[in-house]
Amino acid sequence: MSEQRKGSTQTVPPSEESSAHREPSAQEQAWEKNTLQPALEKNPERQTEFTTISGHPIRRLYTKADLANWDPSRDLGFPGEPPYTRGIHSTMHRSRLWTMRQFAGFGTAEDTNQRFRYLLAQGQTGLSTAFDLPTLMGYDSDHPLSEGEVGKCGVAISSLADMEVLFDKIPLADVTTSMTINSPAAVIWAMYLAVAEKQGADWKEISGTLQNDILKEYIAQKEYIYPPEPSMRLVIDTFEFGVKNTPKFNTISISGYHIREAGSTAIQELAFTLRDGLEYVEWGMHRGLHVDQFVPQLSFFFNAHNDFFEEIAKYRAARRIWHKAMVERYKSKNPQTAGCSLTAQQPYNNVVRTAIQALAAVLGGTQSLHTNSLDEAWALPTEFAATIALRTQQIIAHETGVTNTVDPLGGSYFVETLTNEVEHGAREYIDRIDAMGGMVAAIERSYPQREIAEASYRYQVAVDKKEKIIVGVNDFVAEEKPLDILQIDETVAYRQAARLKKLRADRSQAEVDRRLNALRAAAKGKENLMPFLYDAVKSYATLGEICDALRDVFGTYEEVAIT
Repeated sequence: MSEQRKGSTQTVPPSEESSAHREPSAQEQAWEKNTLQPALEKNPERQTEFTTISGHPIRRLYTKADLANWDPSRDLGFPGEPPYTRGIHSTMHRSRLWTMRQFAGFGTAEDTNQRFRYLLAQGQTGLSTAFDLPTLMGYDSDHPLSEGEVGKCGVAISSLADMEVLFDKIPLADVTTSMTINSPAAVIWAMYLAVAEKQGADWKEISGTLQNDILKEYIAQKEYIYPPEPSMRLVIDTFEFGVKNTPKFNTISISGYHIREAGSTAIQELAFTLRDGLEYVEWGMHRGLHVDQFVPQLSFFFNAHNDFFEEIAKYRAARRIWHKAMVERYKSKNPQTAGCSLTAQQPYNNVVRTAIQALAAVLGGTQSLHTNSLDEAWALPTEFAATIALRTQQIIAHETGVTNTVDPLGGSYFVETLTNEVEHGAREYIDRIDAMGGMVAAIERSYPQREIAEASYRYQVAVDKKEKIIVGVNDFVAEEKPLDILQIDETVAYRQAARLKKLRADRSQAEVDRRLNALRAAAKGKENLMPFLYDAVKSYATLGEICDALRDVFGTYEEVAIT
């Protein structure tokens, strides 16, 4: 067990005294002298400095003195009004609860379809699709590089035929679908739209979210295929196509989740994610899209970590920064936007962690929430674990009372101060990236990658030294019983290979070749590629064949080593 820091006396730590801008009231000074100091002499605090998980210093007490320049009408406002600190809707969760999603995807399309339908029957209100590594990298399940990975970390999707099975008996006109796919996102989206059309759904009415965030792949997750410029072209092609054809579908989910999972601090996650968003806006405007035309179809996907108040402050600061950027930079008239903290040790503790993380997201004003399952650090979730994770959201929504009022923590000295400090730290990062020429230029210089690597190292050192306690990992360790986990064997790969063999035999190869050649020709020019991708998937060209056609034109990307 961790030892307390010993000491017979303790004075007010320097960090508590040295804030030059802070002017405590006479009443607060009297409290420090007459009440606090005797208490510290008798019972010293557990440690000399308290920080968030990200290492941000936290004072022992927050008062009006910490908000000397804070203007509630300017910085807090009202729900549904600028600067959206308190939420983007006036009634928030009193009118409509957040969309409850559970990340699901494993094995074949049939396996995942069964899980989807089970979760919907349990009260889930949206789908969240995980794809396996070959799909994420643009390879078919029978490609040599796919060996050993088919269906292991998500569902294997190699063609429109797989996508048709994936959403069999699930009416896409009535359910929102999130798809965690990036480099081949435009291809997968084309398949989804083809299924929707086959079901008779109106594209202008279907809703959902395509992750499609290629910048964070270069920064954190590393599942890229093409160099940055053609990759950004594909993203903007989806923006342009979405504005014209699918106005209710979010064509990107700008993702901080993977940046945080790579080891960033909360402030880095916020800054890099929002600066990624600004980069997408600038590229969209350069294409000729009006900011108020496509920005409402952008969404954000943030991590919910264990530091309760830091996470709440992060979400509140995110809305404020984004609103200000849209208005000040781009003159927008409509600026709204639509598992590393889980441990393999003592996995049932993850139920508690997830509940705290989800509660922070709700109090921070989330519009959509995925709760990780207790076995996430081990494997893809079992049906049992996924159900508990969903029930966690439902208990928060219906039993805790936190949805009964809007922004219940608004006005708290601590929460408002931390929101201001997180915003300030994020803005400093954004300014640095602006000075480099934008996020693509910063990525090419490995700036965000290096910052995340250094932050991850600092955190691991703190864990190793027990300066940060992870229950069941570096303290309070106990013997454990083995956990029953979901096992995906190689029969998935065999079934996928057989399906692909049959698909290639049954389709018109001449039609496939014609449409792939048309795609290559368009890729060499400047046309929007979505119509060509749609034509290709409709001919049952496979994901790998389509991505290879683009590889022929765009080439592939190799990251420069960070030194």
